[in-house]
Amino acid sequence: MNDLGKLEDLPADYRAELTSHNLVPLWPSLRGVLPPGKPRPNTRATFWAYNTIKPLLLKAGELTPIEKAERRVLVLANPGHGLEKMQASAAMYLGMQLLLPGEWAPSHRHTPNAVRMIVEGEGAYTTVDGEKCPMSRGDLILTPTGLWHEHGHDGDQPVVWLDVLDLPLVYYMEASYHINGERQTVQPGRGDRQYARGGMLPTPVFERSAKTYPMLRYPWAEARAALLTMGEDMPQQEAVQLTYVNPETGEDAENILGFYALMLRPGQSLRLPARSPACVFHVIEGGADITVEDQAFSLTEADTCCAPGYTAVTLKNRHADKPTFVFMADESPLHRKLGVYENRG
Repeated sequence: MNDLGKLEDLPADYRAELTSHNLVPLWPSLRGVLPPGKPRPNTRATFWAYNTIKPLLLKAGELTPIEKAERRVLVLANPGHGLEKMQASAAMYLGMQLLLPGEWAPSHRHTPNAVRMIVEGEGAYTTVDGEKCPMSRGDLILTPTGLWHEHGHDGDQPVVWLDVLDLPLVYYMEASYHINGERQTVQPGRGDRQYARGGMLPTPVFERSAKTYPMLRYPWAEARAALLTMGEDMPQQEAVQLTYVNPETGEDAENILGFYALMLRPGQSLRLPARSPACVFHVIEGGADITVEDQAFSLTEADTCCAPGYTAVTLKNRHADKPTFVFMADESPLHRKLGVYENRG
């Protein structure tokens, strides 16, 4: 039943005539686009060690001034897609970005959504839509589609962060572009202060904020404390995980990719089910052994790996005496919107 005809089975003159009219026979390629049982992802389980990336990133800082680079980034590319495509999965782009003391990465805006997960360093900030967001290790900062953003550094040590964008998807849709702008004027008010307590929102006595993204910075100090409290309050809970959400709507923080923080208890081993979206894992604190099918990676702080969809993943805390904290990004919001999300257990 699955033995479909091959393209070379067709006469050469017939194939040539089809080509001349921009026509393609479906049946020789049908199983390629509709494989039986489950997809055949190009995304490979891939690991990027921060101790390898950091010296190369610092060297880039010596070789290329920010004025020439605009954004000084090393892309974490998945070989399954081809390094030249600069993507970690079908819909996710990852990059490690460096900002040196005194530098300013100029203001621009673009169609892809982006977030910044701060890896190390102090004194830098991102200004998004007029809101100045300080950068500290583990903080998550949004730069959603269409919002002006720029980066500055008032400190004395290099600052590095992990960029996560939905660039591959937006590029595939032929909707990717950017516009340069002028340095922003910082406006009063910070969403991470207005929405700092769970279950409580600012009361719109006169008018609700018109901002689509009312909270742009998610401080790691708050997320870490929440995970520790959850772990103590729910000792029976196997997966101690939180989702970064829009505090006004309860929906995902951005509309294409999902972002999460996971705590592994001391010595804990956790199996995550095989789900349709690809997933990225980045260690904020501690260390984890991650197994993706028959591949195993040992991650220490600031290391990153990617797992394809439809694949079960096992994480094990490498420390028996302290928790490990992991930042995760995946394509779940996109899959749910398209109606293709699956959890196969």
